[in-house]
Amino acid sequence: MKSVLLKLQNSYCLQKTPFIASLFPVLPTVIMSLRILFIGDIVGKPGRRIVQEKLPELIDLWELDLVVANSENASGGSGLTVKAYREICNAGVDVITMGDHVYRKKEIYQLFEENTNLCKPANYPPESPGSDLVMTQARNGTIVGVFSVIGRLFMKPVDCPFRASEEILNKIGNQTNCILIDFHAEATSEKQSLGRYLDGRASAVFGTHTHVATADEQIFPGGTAYQTDVGMTGPYESILGRRIDRVVPTTISFKPSHFEVAQSDVKLSGALVEINPETGKAASVRRVAVSDSSS
Repeated sequence: MKSVLLKLQNSYCLQKTPFIASLFPVLPTVIMSLRILFIGDIVGKPGRRIVQEKLPELIDLWELDLVVANSENASGGSGLTVKAYREICNAGVDVITMGDHVYRKKEIYQLFEENTNLCKPANYPPESPGSDLVMTQARNGTIVGVFSVIGRLFMKPVDCPFRASEEILNKIGNQTNCILIDFHAEATSEKQSLGRYLDGRASAVFGTHTHVATADEQIFPGGTAYQTDVGMTGPYESILGRRIDRVVPTTISFKPSHFEVAQSDVKLSGALVEINPETGKAASVRRVAVSDSSS
């Protein structure tokens, strides 16, 4: 048995069979499928470290065809540098999605110019740097479309995520039926609304941004896998990845302080989805939480 500390917290598949496992060596195959791991917000060096340590083994253990990761917090808790990008990709991440912190590090402009496996939020202005869509080939040969959109409730003003999603789906056209969407948003209602709106037209709609995993993973009637938020990949002895001793006093006193990234109780969080590569319909979806025993 491999040494990965694994907790698959629930499963929802076509047969509606619950699946709970701890230290489980292999995952049961529902159908001959496209298997994608979506990793939630990678936060700082601790988040990058656990991806580097655990992901290569998970790719073999779970026979993953594609790995997608939200990496907008990967460098110092905000933004993405060239160094962090290389670490994440070398660990086995195939596609990187970004959120509202996309431009916090100026190196992102270089990354967008030199690489095709990362995307800005699709409802940012057309003039903003970066691609709004990644089309990639999974390890099993399946073409997959990946993009992100940002919510509008309790967020800075952006274009409509519903209209932007429609535009990207039209751009994808008949290139593939396998489409994964990262919805980077605050409000659960807005996330659920987009998931329902896209049911049957996307393989998966997964939420990011809040850093707290929700327990509502499911497959909608039209075949779209959904989870309101897949959680963060980073230190959980924290306030959303930041040091408790910095966040709490500032919250109480209003005295500003630098919210440094915390270090302890590091976990890799995300969602594992299995998709019929022909129809693009999800066959199963599971919450994932992998612990770092050294933290």
